[in-house]
Amino acid sequence: MSDLSRLFRPKSIAVIGGGAWCAQVIAQSQKMGFSGSIWPVHPNGGAFGGIDAYTTLTDLPEPPDATFVGINRQATIATVTGLRGMGAGGAVCFASGFAEAAAEDATGTGLQAELVAAAGAMPILGPNCYGFINALDGALLWPDQHGCARVDRGVAILTQSSNIAINLTMQKRGLPIAYTVTCGNMAQTSQADIACGLLDDPRVTAIGVHIEGFGSLSAWERFALAAYERGVPVIALKVGRSEHAQKAAVSHTASLAGSDAGAQAVLDRLGISRVHDLPTFLETLKLLHFNGRLASNRLSSISCSGGEASLAADTAHGRNVEFPPLDSEQKQALKKALGPKVALANPLDYHTYIWRNDGAMADAWTPMAAPDIALTLSIVDYPHTDASDWVCATNAALEVRKRTGRPVAVVATLPELMPQDVAAQLAAGGVTPMLGLSEAIAAAEAAAPKNAPIREPMLPPGRDRDGTVLTEVQAKVALAQHGLSVPLLDIAESPEAAEKMATVMPEPLVLKGIGITHKSDVGAVRVGLKAAEVHAVAREMPTETFLIEEMITGGVAELLVGITRDPAHGFVLTLAAGGTLTEILSDAVSLMVPASDTAVKQALTRLKTYPLLIGFRGQPAADMNAICAAVQAIQAYVVENADTVCEVEVNPLICTPTRAVAADALIRKAT
Repeated sequence: MSDLSRLFRPKSIAVIGGGAWCAQVIAQSQKMGFSGSIWPVHPNGGAFGGIDAYTTLTDLPEPPDATFVGINRQATIATVTGLRGMGAGGAVCFASGFAEAAAEDATGTGLQAELVAAAGAMPILGPNCYGFINALDGALLWPDQHGCARVDRGVAILTQSSNIAINLTMQKRGLPIAYTVTCGNMAQTSQADIACGLLDDPRVTAIGVHIEGFGSLSAWERFALAAYERGVPVIALKVGRSEHAQKAAVSHTASLAGSDAGAQAVLDRLGISRVHDLPTFLETLKLLHFNGRLASNRLSSISCSGGEASLAADTAHGRNVEFPPLDSEQKQALKKALGPKVALANPLDYHTYIWRNDGAMADAWTPMAAPDIALTLSIVDYPHTDASDWVCATNAALEVRKRTGRPVAVVATLPELMPQDVAAQLAAGGVTPMLGLSEAIAAAEAAAPKNAPIREPMLPPGRDRDGTVLTEVQAKVALAQHGLSVPLLDIAESPEAAEKMATVMPEPLVLKGIGITHKSDVGAVRVGLKAAEVHAVAREMPTETFLIEEMITGGVAELLVGITRDPAHGFVLTLAAGGTLTEILSDAVSLMVPASDTAVKQALTRLKTYPLLIGFRGQPAADMNAICAAVQAIQAYVVENADTVCEVEVNPLICTPTRAVAADALIRKAT
């Protein structure tokens, strides 16, 4: 990976080209007080932003640290070649018409390859890229408006969309933004590489990435591990949950968005929290900036309204956060502060008996910021008419933060009811100002602890290709060779042969017609048979060839275990409620291959059907080790056949107290 330090933290900036875009780059750095050198370059000379232009790159006093290349795509390639040759630190390639335009212009992809070759080891952002804002040093290779201001420390935001980047900089939520970086086509430098480069700046408190497609999985693994080791929290807004979003991402980035289950599994493996909208994205970054990762998902809520207390509880419902009940010490302190007329609970409605008494309010709020509480939410909506009577709430929150040192947030249920001056006052005192109750609780969920990134590399997807489906027998035999337990089975070419085979197999038996899809729909599967019944049942099936096997009894649950090749993410392992009701139950969780036994067991706990596996209402539990062994056998087959396998599915995997047996199996692979 290239060193991005000169590009992102330059002491000199060159601007290649003229027109309004390049003029803005110069103007924006000047407005933010960049203390280094700015060198316009234009073949006709002239002055830009009051600075005389150089006519060629070779006229510059020294190689520039950062260069904005704002000229057409053909000229961009030649200029990048020149910058590399003179030892420049890096460049932003503004021009479009490269890989993102390949559908309309077949030459785009080739030009992008030429650009990468021209850059060599010199880092470039883009092409089709707005560049970046460094609000720490006032260095902006940014050709448009923005809403950033100089900060001493703050969060970094990376996005593939220049328009979204502009909008995010315009936020008025009290979030200090240190860097805003647009990634463009990522012809050479990926989003993960950029994020790694920003980790080198100790002034960055958290990193937020708006992701359309991952690209190199190994780069993301490298970044996630580095961020974890340096204690810099990361959140992601990953698009692609809907089919329309996936198609839009493909057209915008010239890269596949992939399945959303695969994307979620990748983020889980990387230990990166995911949010789903821009307001929550910003509020989570703010929470992380002021507090770092929260210690847990345990919250307390305080408000002077029962309605707000109920709203907080309902807003948290279904999210991975909790409002733990008050302990005796908290209740005793609250009774002393509030008297006997207040019902003590979490969320707490402290009424208005102590309103306007800053000290009494702080006394009442302090017990809610107990050591076992990760974040205390004080719900306060400041009226935009006259908020002078609400100063007491601001002072109380600041005092609680001062007394306890615990994370405290003041939350406006409606974003417009948090004045900017109040937000600034709270932030200066270490209290997080949060805009929107829903966003605040979603942010608390996202800021809660995450598992460390898994160090073992994910299995890359390789080349995607079409495959053919093996027969059930072929699939079972192949998987059994890798350790999967399958029933005793045999193939019969006639009802008479099936009857003969049945006499040497343990009853009860299963008979299946071979060569029929959706067997159960046409009566081509019969279970629980005795040997004497096999001949007659076989004659009724619409086939001449049969699979006869032992029936697995004593099952306490049925699972689906599947692995699919996701071209954008790798091989995705799905664990789900199995059997004929799989689609109806929609009870599934996904992991990336390879997944350890620990990860598999942890994932199984997230299934709604998990209680069946551990013994529901006195029933015996399934053998979890046998289930893990089955999953590992399926993974082993995929790893060994990664070049050709497209899909493997076992459904159902019948889980008994002593075994986990594949009752049915499917493999689709290329030849």
